[in-house]
Amino acid sequence: MASRPVSPLRSVTAGMIALAAAMGIGRFVYTPLLPGMMETLDLSAADAGLIASANYLGYLGGAMLAAGGWAEGRERPLMLGALAASTLLVAAMGLTESLPLFLAIRLLAGVASAFAMLFATSIVFLQLAKAGRGDLQALHFSGVGLGIVLTSMMMLAPVEIATSWRTGWFLAAALSGAALLAVAWLVDRGPPRSGPTRPEPRLPRSRQLAGLILAYGLFGLGYVVTATFLVALVREAGEGARFEAFVWLATGVAAVPSIVVWNRIAARAGLRAAFVAACVVEAAGVAASVMLGGIAGPLAGGVLLGGTFVAITALGLQLGRLLAPLAPRRVFALMTAAFGLGQIVGPVAAGLASQWSGSFLLPSLGAAAALLASAIIAWTAGISPDSR
Repeated sequence: MASRPVSPLRSVTAGMIALAAAMGIGRFVYTPLLPGMMETLDLSAADAGLIASANYLGYLGGAMLAAGGWAEGRERPLMLGALAASTLLVAAMGLTESLPLFLAIRLLAGVASAFAMLFATSIVFLQLAKAGRGDLQALHFSGVGLGIVLTSMMMLAPVEIATSWRTGWFLAAALSGAALLAVAWLVDRGPPRSGPTRPEPRLPRSRQLAGLILAYGLFGLGYVVTATFLVALVREAGEGARFEAFVWLATGVAAVPSIVVWNRIAARAGLRAAFVAACVVEAAGVAASVMLGGIAGPLAGGVLLGGTFVAITALGLQLGRLLAPLAPRRVFALMTAAFGLGQIVGPVAAGLASQWSGSFLLPSLGAAAALLASAIIAWTAGISPDSR
């Protein structure tokens, strides 16, 4: 007997909540809680960058592992298990003050967030495709911004709560646990199957694909510096805990509609032009975060970061599928590796540069340069005539 169809709205709601927990909370809650950890535990900028890179290393390993075909038919339990692990690992961050344990916990949390994101996306996209509602995919990715909004609202709690980094991790874990229960109820089955999968061919060797992979790696390096240290930058300027929360809230609010906005731009100008423009806009935001004085700089940096980074991720993967239509899993894995390498290097290099120079000016300008280089390479590589 055929199973009843899954409501597209139910599917995309589950996807948004899953990404809010796995990415917006499990991955990015470190950013608003980092300043309190640095002050209370006397962590250096280099230590903070190392912890961030451990998480991105775990994410890279998890993404590579999840990209294989071994998980077919097990997506739902793997997704729920990853969300449960993410919740426990978020809570564990509030139970220690040891740098080696922070590194281990964030490494495992990166694996959990990658599993949750990839398996949730697999389930939701296949259910939406079966329902003929591929247009709702952008709403699924808006969950990343939703999670950032939730953690910023958490920071706006009474001052004695908001300023405690331990309590912040515990509150984030509570939010993640609630999200897990909601996803478990909304997702009552795995993705629909249309038949056995076939081995994918080798990736084509082309200047276009090589340029895209390099540009995507530079994007990973460029965005992650501000994504990691934005709130610490506000703390360094002495603007106060409430403004820190407001900047992070603005980042999340800008991220929620970003894919819809940039998809519309891509529909008019082409994927390549949209990718390039978004990288330039983000570079402007990264530079503004340290070049503009007062509250304007970090606020502009947060809004332009939130308004671009999720969309650039999606636009880049769409370009990859254009260039390797017969091997989408392979191109996704290679692009994720390049992106992940950039994310791993970025926080460590930025932390060391900040510690050496005494501010986040030098690493932020370096990140902006990486984003501009990404835009230039993507444009000059002439990526696919279909992408304009």
